Amino acid sequence: MFLSELIASDSAECTGRVDIDICDITNDSRQVVKGGLYFAIPGAKVDGAKFIPGTIRDGAAAIVTEWSVDKIKSELEVTDEELAEVTVVKVENARYMMGVMSSRFYGEPSKKLKVIGITGTKGKTTTAYMIQNMLERAGHKTGLVGTIEVNDGKNIIPAKNTTPESIRLHKIFKDMINNGLDSVVMEVSSQGLKLHRVAGVDFDYGIFTNLSPDHIGPDEHDSYEEYRDCKKLLFSIVKKGFFNIDDPEAAYMMDGSTCEMITFGEKEGADYRASDIEIRSEMGTLGIEYKLSGKLNADVIVDLPGDFSVHNSLAAIVVADEMGVSEDKICEILKKVKVRGRVEMIPISDKFTLMIDYAHNDMSLKSLIGAIRQYNPKRIVTLFGCGGNRSKDRRYGMGEVSGKYADFSIITSDNPRYEDPQAIIDDIKVGIGKTDGKFVEIIDRKEAIRYAIMNAVEGDIIILAGKGHEDYQEICGVKHHMDERDLIREILEEEDVTKICGYNNRYFA
Repeated sequence: MFLSELIASDSAECTGRVDIDICDITNDSRQVVKGGLYFAIPGAKVDGAKFIPGTIRDGAAAIVTEWSVDKIKSELEVTDEELAEVTVVKVENARYMMGVMSSRFYGEPSKKLKVIGITGTKGKTTTAYMIQNMLERAGHKTGLVGTIEVNDGKNIIPAKNTTPESIRLHKIFKDMINNGLDSVVMEVSSQGLKLHRVAGVDFDYGIFTNLSPDHIGPDEHDSYEEYRDCKKLLFSIVKKGFFNIDDPEAAYMMDGSTCEMITFGEKEGADYRASDIEIRSEMGTLGIEYKLSGKLNADVIVDLPGDFSVHNSLAAIVVADEMGVSEDKICEILKKVKVRGRVEMIPISDKFTLMIDYAHNDMSLKSLIGAIRQYNPKRIVTLFGCGGNRSKDRRYGMGEVSGKYADFSIITSDNPRYEDPQAIIDDIKVGIGKTDGKFVEIIDRKEAIRYAIMNAVEGDIIILAGKGHEDYQEICGVKHHMDERDLIREILEEEDVTKICGYNNRYFA
């Protein structure tokens, strides 16, 4: 594609020819090829402009940068002769232009897909999987971009960021088109919006789940207000916005947004309203049911527990309805929907409930325990650790929350990384020590899970928290395979299962 086509009518100051064919684009100076274009992106630690001299030597045909030619010459000591070999495109915001130009380079693929973006503090991943599951079952070939993985319709690739860098994102969309997909559900993080990772994306729908303080600190957001305003940016670039009207920040998110607005929630007046909510518990699984009214009227059953499952399923219902899925089909699919690592039931007993969840901070653990408490369990047993080389406040917080709100805690190892697992456990004990909560500590996670299963009593709900979808344990920079589902299966094979309360192996049968 000619450089002039990539720049199009955008405001840019070009020094050099624009009638040159660009064969490749990258923002990694090490991957520049002859005839390619290099985006010199200002980073948190290193400015990509520093690598301009090397990219010129490697044959870059064009460079997009926020630096002027004079600054490049004076600060990087690039000669006029060297600059004569490359076109410098000076722009106001290189990150934004990278997204816009990447979209053009790959043929504006997002315009050929139904793109559904989800933003908020909690529930993005569950809602994304729920929507993808529903659309797939309804006949739409739907991709996924999120915290856990990227599914382009052919390959499933573990995710590095919730929202990929814009060059990679538009390439993913292009691959989805080539693989025959017609839609994509993606999680849109506050960082993704702040850093223009979704620039150039043609969003059809945007979903607001909820908002609470998170991702505030160095290299993230300076304040809650900035975090909130970054989230709100999504609703200036989508065609239709779907808002959880029950969240206190919904009005702020809707105020001044340029999209068509549709609401969902439990409040009267919501376009899609859930009422008469009841909990369901049978054969080791937990769920909810409610009456749906407004634009659709139906009795809804969801085999995922908690009030958050009401809002997540409502968001999925709105999308499905907008995309023409029938009411009967929506209800049928919601009865079967499952999300890996998010309140994921592992039904090995009719007498107690065993679940895996990604809750890995005090806020998410408290929310989950609160949701589970509604089911009136005999005991709530939490099993968790905390990640190494991370803030100790998270350890104190999770310990205190579990000690205060669970009936029994099993403290174990998570991803110790470069720290001593026992030192992490000792920090968690500082938090739990502020409460009168009962606990045991078992460093080996498999042995901790064995203890939880073998000591379960009828009516227990056991939460294996923190790992969720992860299938590894990171120790000293190495990721060792460790999937809690595999650990549970191994334990059942090793133990006399007749000793397990109400054993009924439906999950591994």
